[in-house]
Amino acid sequence: MTKKFWLITFLICSVYGAMAQDIIPKEIPLWPGGAPGSEGKTGMESMRITDQGDHVITNVNNPSVTPYLPTGKNSGVSIIVIPGGGHSELWITHEGYNPAKWFAAQGITCFVLKYRLAKAKNSTYTVDGDEVADIQRAIRLVKSRAAEWHIDTAKIGVMGFSAGGELAALSAMRFTAGNLAAADVIEQQNDRPAFQVLMYPGNISRFEVSKNSPPVFIAGGNDDRQDISEGVAQLYLKYKQAGVTAELHIYAKVGHGFGIRATNTGAVTAWPQELMLWLKDIKMYLD
Repeated sequence: MTKKFWLITFLICSVYGAMAQDIIPKEIPLWPGGAPGSEGKTGMESMRITDQGDHVITNVNNPSVTPYLPTGKNSGVSIIVIPGGGHSELWITHEGYNPAKWFAAQGITCFVLKYRLAKAKNSTYTVDGDEVADIQRAIRLVKSRAAEWHIDTAKIGVMGFSAGGELAALSAMRFTAGNLAAADVIEQQNDRPAFQVLMYPGNISRFEVSKNSPPVFIAGGNDDRQDISEGVAQLYLKYKQAGVTAELHIYAKVGHGFGIRATNTGAVTAWPQELMLWLKDIKMYLD
């Protein structure tokens, strides 16, 4: 075998190895010993792939985050990305991996949350109990390892889509202080997000806004169902009246679940750039 052959073989293996690492980063379990409330649940996670190439996951018993680290400059900002799916599934491609990759390319460390599902078949989990506990634990986990990932603990936010938007909003309403006496360093952290990004969130009518809420970026489609297309406007007013920094975008001729897809067209394709500008406006992201 020639040196040229081995060089080519090495380069091919390196390229495919890098692609695999990019496509499937290693998941980090939120509770290495198992999540409280999931004891004895041994059912396997399942995934289907839609005709559009979306990966859709259900039957989650071991919640986790998948990290997407900055590919260039590290801004110190971090976002926990929460996909939607009606609390029965996780549409984890266009509402999880795609946004995480896009924002990581802007220097933002992202973590895609895989959370337990209250409305999956035969599920015994609840939204307010188990799902909220998963996002709170994810925030605490990221804060506990901020130095390792070069993250500013004052710049860790949440971004949720649809049902994930509901969870993001709930985490920004029900944050708690850390338990400094806890043996688990993760539980010593507080779980207040520094900012919240609510993308066409569900169940808006149950949101309770206070003046202590983190700054919020809200986006939705004009052609979404009424409770969301009109609800996001009403939600914006709630934050404004509470004195919370808020920004709202409603896109014409757009329905539910746009996320980041290659097939998106028109003004809605610019929402990630508009979010970046907002992060700069609130002094979260610095050039």
